[in-house]
Amino acid sequence: MTRVLIVGNGRMGTIIRELVEADESCELAGIVGIETMDALAERAPEADVVIDFSHKDMLPHVEAYVHRTNAALVSGTTGYDEDEMARVRALGEGVPVIHSANYSLGVAVLRRLAAEAAAALDGFDIEIVETHHNQKVDAPSGTAKLLLDAVNPAGEFDPVYGREGMCGKRPAKEIGVHALRGGTVAGTHAVHFFGQDEEVALTHRATSRRIFAAGAVSAAKKIVSREAGFYSFDELMFG
Repeated sequence: MTRVLIVGNGRMGTIIRELVEADESCELAGIVGIETMDALAERAPEADVVIDFSHKDMLPHVEAYVHRTNAALVSGTTGYDEDEMARVRALGEGVPVIHSANYSLGVAVLRRLAAEAAAALDGFDIEIVETHHNQKVDAPSGTAKLLLDAVNPAGEFDPVYGREGMCGKRPAKEIGVHALRGGTVAGTHAVHFFGQDEEVALTHRATSRRIFAAGAVSAAKKIVSREAGFYSFDELMFG
C-alpha cells in the first residue's frame, strides 16, 4: 500500500484526497495546507510519496519534508522560476521526483502530436492559445510552456506573449503564446499551425480538474518503485 501525503488543500488537493481515500492501494498519511506548512519540516507524518499541488512559496517546506523522510515527490505546482525548478530537479539526486504542469494523459498525447506536427510542417507559423478560469494566478499556463517546449525543442524560435500596437509583420522565427481568462474553464489548450492557404489545429479541452488529479495519483503509485532521479510524465507513464 502506498502512503500518500498531500501538500495543498485547495480545489486540486481536495480532489486528490478524495481519489486517494477511494483507492484501495493507497493510504492517506495526511494533508498539509499553507496555514500548517511549517509542519512539513518536523511534524508531518512520513509517507512513501508526497503529492504537491500548492504554491511556489511552499517549496522550502516541501524540500525539508523530502530531505527528512526520503519520500518520492509528485509536483504539480506551477509558477516556479528557473532557480526554483533547479531545486526541484536537485531533489531527484536522492529520491524519485516528477514535476509536470499537467498530469492529463490527453495533454501528454497532445504534446507528442504537437512535436510531430512541428517537425513535419516546416515553415508553418505556430501559435499557442490557452484558456483557464478567472481564478488562475499565473500566465501563461505551465501546460502552454510544455507545448512551447514541444514545438520549439532547440529554442530556434522566439516566443512572444501576446501582441499590442504597431508590432509589424509576423517574423518567421516567432511563436505567439496567448492566455485567456474567464469563468470556470478547467483548461483548454490549442496549438495552431498556419501554412499557405491551410491550417492545422490540435486542441485539448478539460471539463474537470479531476483528470489532472487522477493522473497525479497514478504517477504517485508508479514513482514509488522507481530509482532516484528526475522524471517527466511521459517517461513515467509511457516508458
